[in-house]
Amino acid sequence: MDLELSEDQKLFRNTTAKFLDNELPVEKVRAINKEGGGFPAEFWTQGAELGWAALLVPEELGGGSISGNGFQDLAIVAEEFGRLVSPGPLLPVNTVIAGLVEGAAIGGPDHTETIEGLMSGELIGTWAAYEPKGHWDPLNPSTTATKNGDNYVITGVKDRVEAGDAAGVFLVTAKTASGVALFLVPADAAGVSVELVDSLDFVRHHATVTFSDVTVSADAMVGTESATADIVERMLQVVVALQCAEMNGAINRVFEFTVQWAFDRYSFGRPLASYQALKHRFSDMRTWIECCNATADEAVKAVNNRAENSARLVSVAKAYIGTKSVQIIQDCVQMHGGLGVTWEHDCHLYLRRATTDRQLFGTPADHKRRIADLIGL
Repeated sequence: MDLELSEDQKLFRNTTAKFLDNELPVEKVRAINKEGGGFPAEFWTQGAELGWAALLVPEELGGGSISGNGFQDLAIVAEEFGRLVSPGPLLPVNTVIAGLVEGAAIGGPDHTETIEGLMSGELIGTWAAYEPKGHWDPLNPSTTATKNGDNYVITGVKDRVEAGDAAGVFLVTAKTASGVALFLVPADAAGVSVELVDSLDFVRHHATVTFSDVTVSADAMVGTESATADIVERMLQVVVALQCAEMNGAINRVFEFTVQWAFDRYSFGRPLASYQALKHRFSDMRTWIECCNATADEAVKAVNNRAENSARLVSVAKAYIGTKSVQIIQDCVQMHGGLGVTWEHDCHLYLRRATTDRQLFGTPADHKRRIADLIGL
């Protein structure tokens, strides 16, 4: 991103970057992967103490932001996560929080206790929206929620659920008799089973979650059925804009160490960076990165301010950055030659993170179609 940061935001960014670098540098990320782990619980608890899960929560519910612009502050954290391919449920937790806050504002059951648990880091929440073999279409689920007296019985399967193995609660989109609704389902509820699946991103685990006649009270609904589309829209904008900030952090970092490599590496007595062909490629990449920064900046500001065109700007950012981020990192892999494709080099860690962000919550192609719909084509 290229936001004009206040002094408080600059301090927040530096504090976040220092914490991530001290607690989970890339070397530790590799070690976590080697051990087959996800993210250390104490790491996320400490992050919550720094305010990572409170920035979207209004003060009356116990939250607060650094600058008064909570989503811009959160995007700063997401960008730093991208710079160090950090683990942790930053995106899923804040997406669920966005949905709960939106539901509280619209009206519906009280979920203050859940919000407090998410803010403290004691509870992990994640959005269960994807379904097996399905594309991104959260408002057309096959998972059902059948009314049974004062309860709902939820049946169905959700996949690509980030942090599903660590989650204490799932926010589930399900079809009802009269439409679609969102439900909070505890991970330990009878009938819930979680199966960890292979993930492209080493330290971001995903799972398939099966709901077999899971009974929840009517109070488990978030907001109201009539408001579900608005809540889902807000959640989508939040998670996609955060993805864009994270991808920007990744490509800026990869570009930095690739340029340094080109200056340090000599060929025929000259630095690689001195060759005109490589200069042109670096120039192209720098131009693409600046465009990524600009589009992410506008998307973040629009989501923060709830602008009328926020849906379009978020999809523009995802369509562009989702495409260019992967291309830029692949170019940087080539710049490193044979070294760039080895397990020992860090390039593939960033490529995995960018590719995962690119695919989830709508691919670039999905968002291009969404833009066409939004502008009436």
